Amino acid sequence: MKIIQLHQDETEIIKLAVENNRQAQQQIYSRFSSKMLSVCRQYIKDIQLAEDVMITAFMKVFTNLNKFENKGSFEGWIRRIMVNECISYLRVQKKVKFVEDEMYVEESFNATDSQFSIDQIQFLIDALPDGYKMIFNLYAIEGYKHNEIAKMLGISEGTSKSQLSHARKMLQTQIIILKKQDNGTE
Repeated sequence: MKIIQLHQDETEIIKLAVENNRQAQQQIYSRFSSKMLSVCRQYIKDIQLAEDVMITAFMKVFTNLNKFENKGSFEGWIRRIMVNECISYLRVQKKVKFVEDEMYVEESFNATDSQFSIDQIQFLIDALPDGYKMIFNLYAIEGYKHNEIAKMLGISEGTSKSQLSHARKMLQTQIIILKKQDNGTE
Protein backbone atom coordinates (compact mmCIF):
# COMPACT_ATOMS: atom_id res chain seq x y z
CA MET A 1 0.00 0.00 0.00
CA LYS A 2 1.37 3.37 -1.03
CA ILE A 3 0.95 6.30 1.36
CA ILE A 4 0.31 9.72 -0.16
CA GLN A 5 1.80 12.70 1.62
CA LEU A 6 -0.54 15.58 2.45
CA HIS A 7 1.36 18.23 0.51
CA GLN A 8 2.08 16.15 -2.53
CA ASP A 9 2.24 17.84 -5.90
CA GLU A 10 -1.19 18.05 -7.58
CA THR A 11 0.18 16.57 -10.82
CA GLU A 12 1.45 13.51 -8.96
CA ILE A 13 -1.88 13.03 -7.17
CA ILE A 14 -3.73 13.27 -10.49
CA LYS A 15 -1.34 10.75 -12.03
CA LEU A 16 -1.97 8.32 -9.16
CA ALA A 17 -5.74 8.87 -9.36
CA VAL A 18 -5.66 8.08 -13.10
CA GLU A 19 -4.10 4.75 -12.12
CA ASN A 20 -7.15 4.14 -9.85
CA ASN A 21 -5.25 4.79 -6.63
CA ARG A 22 -8.16 5.14 -4.17
CA GLN A 23 -6.18 7.25 -1.69
CA ALA A 24 -5.33 9.76 -4.41
CA GLN A 25 -8.96 9.85 -5.53
CA GLN A 26 -10.08 10.33 -1.92
CA GLN A 27 -7.58 13.16 -1.51
CA ILE A 28 -8.95 14.91 -4.62
CA TYR A 29 -12.52 14.40 -3.42
CA SER A 30 -11.71 15.69 0.08
CA ARG A 31 -9.93 18.73 -1.28
CA PHE A 32 -12.63 19.83 -3.73
CA SER A 33 -15.96 18.37 -2.54
CA SER A 34 -17.06 21.28 -0.33
CA LYS A 35 -16.40 23.84 -3.08
CA MET A 36 -18.08 21.68 -5.69
CA LEU A 37 -21.11 21.11 -3.49
CA SER A 38 -21.45 24.90 -3.36
CA VAL A 39 -21.31 25.01 -7.15
CA CYS A 40 -24.03 22.35 -7.45
CA ARG A 41 -26.09 24.06 -4.78
CA GLN A 42 -26.14 27.25 -6.89
CA TYR A 43 -28.10 25.36 -9.53
CA ILE A 44 -30.10 22.90 -7.43
CA LYS A 45 -32.08 24.10 -4.39
CA ASP A 46 -32.34 20.82 -2.52
CA ILE A 47 -29.04 20.13 -0.76
CA GLN A 48 -29.45 16.33 -0.95
CA LEU A 49 -30.13 16.45 -4.69
CA ALA A 50 -27.19 18.83 -5.15
CA GLU A 51 -25.00 16.36 -3.27
CA ASP A 52 -26.23 13.47 -5.45
CA VAL A 53 -25.40 15.45 -8.59
CA MET A 54 -21.99 16.34 -7.17
CA ILE A 55 -21.20 12.69 -6.47
CA THR A 56 -22.27 11.72 -9.99
CA ALA A 57 -20.08 14.50 -11.36
CA PHE A 58 -17.11 13.29 -9.29
CA MET A 59 -17.59 9.86 -10.85
CA LYS A 60 -17.25 11.58 -14.24
CA VAL A 61 -14.19 13.44 -12.97
CA PHE A 62 -12.47 10.17 -12.03
CA THR A 63 -13.63 8.40 -15.19
CA ASN A 64 -12.27 11.20 -17.39
CA LEU A 65 -9.23 12.16 -15.34
CA ASN A 66 -6.90 10.89 -18.04
CA LYS A 67 -8.36 13.60 -20.34
CA PHE A 68 -7.18 16.44 -18.07
CA GLU A 69 -4.30 18.00 -19.99
CA ASN A 70 -2.84 20.25 -17.25
CA LYS A 71 -3.99 23.29 -19.25
CA GLY A 72 -5.61 25.73 -16.87
CA SER A 73 -6.47 24.91 -13.30
CA PHE A 74 -7.52 21.47 -12.16
CA GLU A 75 -10.19 23.03 -9.96
CA GLY A 76 -11.60 24.89 -12.96
CA TRP A 77 -11.74 21.65 -14.93
CA ILE A 78 -13.64 19.92 -12.12
CA ARG A 79 -15.96 22.94 -11.77
CA ARG A 80 -16.89 22.78 -15.45
CA ILE A 81 -17.83 19.11 -15.06
CA MET A 82 -19.98 20.01 -12.03
CA VAL A 83 -21.79 22.79 -13.92
CA ASN A 84 -22.41 20.54 -16.92
CA GLU A 85 -23.73 17.77 -14.68
CA CYS A 86 -26.11 20.22 -12.96
CA ILE A 87 -27.39 21.39 -16.34
CA SER A 88 -27.85 17.77 -17.47
CA TYR A 89 -29.72 16.93 -14.28
CA LEU A 90 -32.06 19.91 -14.66
CA ARG A 91 -32.69 19.05 -18.32
CA VAL A 92 -33.61 15.45 -17.46
CA GLN A 93 -35.91 16.69 -14.71
CA LYS A 94 -37.44 19.10 -17.26
CA LYS A 95 -37.18 21.87 -14.70
CA VAL A 96 -35.78 24.44 -17.09
CA LYS A 97 -37.81 26.25 -19.69
CA PHE A 98 -36.48 29.10 -21.76
CA VAL A 99 -38.84 31.56 -23.35
CA GLU A 100 -37.55 32.61 -26.75
CA ASP A 101 -37.47 36.32 -26.08
CA GLU A 102 -35.09 38.34 -28.17
CA MET A 103 -36.07 41.59 -26.44
CA TYR A 104 -33.78 42.50 -23.60
CA VAL A 105 -32.46 45.61 -21.99
CA GLU A 106 -28.84 45.73 -20.91
CA GLU A 107 -28.91 47.18 -17.44
CA SER A 108 -26.10 47.97 -15.13
CA PHE A 109 -26.40 46.52 -11.69
CA ASN A 110 -24.39 48.14 -8.96
CA ALA A 111 -24.04 45.91 -5.94
CA THR A 112 -22.48 48.35 -3.51
CA ASP A 113 -21.82 47.24 0.04
CA SER A 114 -24.45 44.57 0.49
CA GLN A 115 -26.33 44.50 3.74
CA PHE A 116 -27.56 40.99 3.10
CA SER A 117 -26.11 37.70 4.26
CA ILE A 118 -24.95 35.02 1.86
CA ASP A 119 -27.97 32.94 2.90
CA GLN A 120 -30.34 35.80 2.02
CA ILE A 121 -28.69 36.28 -1.35
CA GLN A 122 -28.81 32.53 -2.04
CA PHE A 123 -32.49 32.52 -1.03
CA LEU A 124 -33.19 35.29 -3.58
CA ILE A 125 -31.33 33.44 -6.32
CA ASP A 126 -33.15 30.19 -5.42
CA ALA A 127 -36.48 31.99 -5.80
CA LEU A 128 -35.75 32.71 -9.47
CA PRO A 129 -37.40 30.47 -12.06
CA ASP A 130 -34.97 27.69 -12.99
CA GLY A 131 -34.15 29.07 -16.46
CA TYR A 132 -33.40 32.54 -15.09
CA LYS A 133 -31.36 31.06 -12.24
CA MET A 134 -29.30 28.85 -14.54
CA ILE A 135 -28.38 31.68 -16.89
CA PHE A 136 -27.75 34.09 -14.00
CA ASN A 137 -25.37 31.56 -12.41
CA LEU A 138 -23.60 30.78 -15.68
CA TYR A 139 -23.14 34.45 -16.52
CA ALA A 140 -22.73 36.26 -13.20
CA ILE A 141 -21.08 33.56 -11.11
CA GLU A 142 -19.30 31.23 -13.53
CA GLY A 143 -18.28 34.01 -15.93
CA TYR A 144 -19.50 32.47 -19.19
CA LYS A 145 -20.28 34.77 -22.10
CA HIS A 146 -23.73 34.77 -23.72
CA ASN A 147 -22.48 32.99 -26.84
CA GLU A 148 -21.01 30.21 -24.66
CA ILE A 149 -24.23 29.91 -22.64
CA ALA A 150 -26.31 29.80 -25.82
CA LYS A 151 -24.17 27.01 -27.25
CA MET A 152 -24.15 25.10 -23.96
CA LEU A 153 -27.93 25.24 -23.54
CA GLY A 154 -28.99 25.10 -27.18
CA ILE A 155 -30.68 28.52 -27.13
CA SER A 156 -30.08 31.78 -28.95
CA GLU A 157 -27.75 34.45 -27.58
CA GLY A 158 -30.72 36.81 -27.41
CA THR A 159 -32.61 34.36 -25.23
CA SER A 160 -29.63 34.12 -22.89
CA LYS A 161 -29.42 37.91 -22.64
CA SER A 162 -33.17 38.20 -22.15
CA GLN A 163 -33.24 35.58 -19.39
CA LEU A 164 -30.38 37.35 -17.60
CA SER A 165 -32.17 40.67 -17.89
CA HIS A 166 -35.37 39.19 -16.44
CA ALA A 167 -33.39 37.53 -13.62
CA ARG A 168 -31.72 40.82 -12.72
CA LYS A 169 -35.06 42.64 -12.67
CA MET A 170 -36.57 40.00 -10.40
CA LEU A 171 -33.56 40.14 -8.07
CA GLN A 172 -33.65 43.94 -7.95
CA THR A 173 -37.36 43.88 -7.09
CA GLN A 174 -36.78 41.33 -4.34
CA ILE A 175 -33.83 43.33 -2.95
CA ILE A 176 -36.02 46.45 -2.74
CA ILE A 177 -38.67 44.44 -0.86
CA LEU A 178 -36.04 43.03 1.52
CA LYS A 179 -34.61 46.49 2.18
CA LYS A 180 -38.08 47.80 2.99
CA GLN A 181 -38.69 44.88 5.33
CA ASP A 182 -35.32 45.43 7.05
CA ASN A 183 -36.07 49.13 7.45
CA GLY A 184 -39.54 48.40 8.77
CA THR A 185 -41.25 50.35 6.00
CA GLU A 186 -43.22 47.36 4.74
